[in-house]
Amino acid sequence: MLVGVCDFPGTYAFPPHGYGGIERWLWAAALGGRAAGADVHLLGPAWRNDLGPDWQRHPVRLEDIKTGSTAFKALRDSGYDLLIVGHEYPSLRAWRECADALGCDVATFQHSPVFRHDEDAFDGIGRRLYCYSQQMADRYRLHAPILELAVHAGWKEQEPDSVLGKNLVWVGRVDEDKSPHLAVRAAQILGRRIRVMGPVFGSEYFDRHRALFSADHVEWTGELGGAAKTEAFRNAEVFVYTYSRDYVEAGAAVFGEALRAGTPVAGLAWSEGTCVQAALCEQTGRQVVLDPAVDDETAAQALAQVIKEAAELPHRGVQEVGLDRFNAERHFEALARRP
Repeated sequence: MLVGVCDFPGTYAFPPHGYGGIERWLWAAALGGRAAGADVHLLGPAWRNDLGPDWQRHPVRLEDIKTGSTAFKALRDSGYDLLIVGHEYPSLRAWRECADALGCDVATFQHSPVFRHDEDAFDGIGRRLYCYSQQMADRYRLHAPILELAVHAGWKEQEPDSVLGKNLVWVGRVDEDKSPHLAVRAAQILGRRIRVMGPVFGSEYFDRHRALFSADHVEWTGELGGAAKTEAFRNAEVFVYTYSRDYVEAGAAVFGEALRAGTPVAGLAWSEGTCVQAALCEQTGRQVVLDPAVDDETAAQALAQVIKEAAELPHRGVQEVGLDRFNAERHFEALARRP
């Protein structure tokens, strides 16, 4: 099978080092394809220049190619079976025209809860849209979504054997949508230290919770990548997941990253059918689903309880399940398989 993995014209390098969503998913799909025995080409100019000679890179984007051109004929003659792309592309007419003319399958994962697709962007067979949770599948039901857990990978991130970590870790962008203040307060309730890892995106949000964020039990690491990011997950006793009451998580990378490192997850959710529920099982974590009407202190108290419960889970067992469920090869095979 010949697979083209198309880069996305964003601000992160491919594969990314640290933060990133679509980019990390695309790299995991490329790695999974190679592991499954597919011939994988990297399409687009943003892929890293230090990948080495093993990867075939073609610095072209389909939206810039006219059917009938020399560049198009070269792509067509290659005989691609599948293109794996960011979710915006199937509704980008210039890209879609070229992809349709190539006659290959297209697979993408919905990484945004608000992006609107063209009505004919997907048919559920040759052009397939994948969603992480039932909540996301319900939002995109008009496009025949397929439920599938996303796998994400970064540059030079490989999980060593799990260890019994200590203290807590929270990972993500620091803003209102992700609401890390709830995790920080839950840690304070428990008398536990917590590492907050990620870029600060919301200065007004940060200032509003400055007293809590500057407490003695909080360690700020900033954004980490590669082995340092993997170790931050591995060395924690529990990964704490939060988000705001009105935010919809499309498919967070952090669940797979934590579980593959052997770190159980304590998750806070505000409705049923979310990514938290999709990602976790009794062997890998605990979650609490709350009424959005409750105040932050009540939410933090409930989160503290599930942190205590998650801390009882054996890390080796968590890692075994995590490596199986969030496996790049298995994920690629799901993407490549027609219903």
